[in-house]
Amino acid sequence: MMASKTLRRRLHHGDVDGRKNEHMDSIGSDSLSEPLLGNYSYDESLSEKYSRRSQQDILDEKKKEGFHWTFLFSQLIAQWAQWIANIVLGSRSILERFFPPSFSQGRQNNGKLLNFLSPLQEEKLRNLKNRAQVPFDGSRSDHQEALIHLWRLAYPNREIPALKSELWKEMGWQGTDPSTDFRGGGFISLENLLFFAKNYPDSFQILLHKGVGNRAEWEYPFAVAGINISFMLVQMLDLQAGMATSKFQTRFLEFLAEDENAFDDLYCVAFRLMDAQWLAKGASYMEFNEVLKSTRAQLEVELALDSVSNVKDLPAYTMLTR
Repeated sequence: MMASKTLRRRLHHGDVDGRKNEHMDSIGSDSLSEPLLGNYSYDESLSEKYSRRSQQDILDEKKKEGFHWTFLFSQLIAQWAQWIANIVLGSRSILERFFPPSFSQGRQNNGKLLNFLSPLQEEKLRNLKNRAQVPFDGSRSDHQEALIHLWRLAYPNREIPALKSELWKEMGWQGTDPSTDFRGGGFISLENLLFFAKNYPDSFQILLHKGVGNRAEWEYPFAVAGINISFMLVQMLDLQAGMATSKFQTRFLEFLAEDENAFDDLYCVAFRLMDAQWLAKGASYMEFNEVLKSTRAQLEVELALDSVSNVKDLPAYTMLTR
């Protein structure tokens, strides 16, 4: 029973099959808020496993289970620490509004942390946060039309499929109904894919069709990978915090104040960078999350460079224009 519970925690959103021309239907839950890729199976009962294991194997399993619970407990502590930190930062933000002259002395440009946001930055950040909070709703006609428009951009010479069709799997949705795949990515992840297809069509088509490099036998599914990238960027930039807590976040807010498409351009850079790292590592499907972590780390480094004044100055941006 404990092993079953542990496994369910690891599943998160269920299976997503990324093999070329071969996909499985979704078995995830729409209530989940974090769109992570994963592929697992559990066909054997606990009693059957124990009947074939030695006493030492059972002890080893209990040790692993103990380590898992220790990990979960440490994660809980980290979440509480983050919650307390957010309260402290929120209180500080209120003080800054009442006493702006004293706090403004600590504000620095050129990549250093901002103790408070300018009115323009607040406005642009608020608009972006509002976008990120809109869930995808498959019953809304405008959301349905956006999904159909994505198909037109991806496959301009093909007939548009029904909203539930096996053909959607070819784009990298995990099932016949793309609306079940958005979850924590929200409508902004579809907007990001549309922006990518409209503004960088060559790069979009290359990644959609896996057109460059030596590809893995078990590739990442394009559309679901795009949702993961949107979710990763929202987390990386900590959009809900309302203020910058790192140099790269400060730099992004500066970009956003000058260009309302900064997030969408950064998404396109991140997608192309992820694919480049995927090829460099010779990665396969089960390594997607590791590749996504290294992509995030590289973006944080590039955003913090002193020579960068907008997203198009990022070194990785050149991959979009090749």
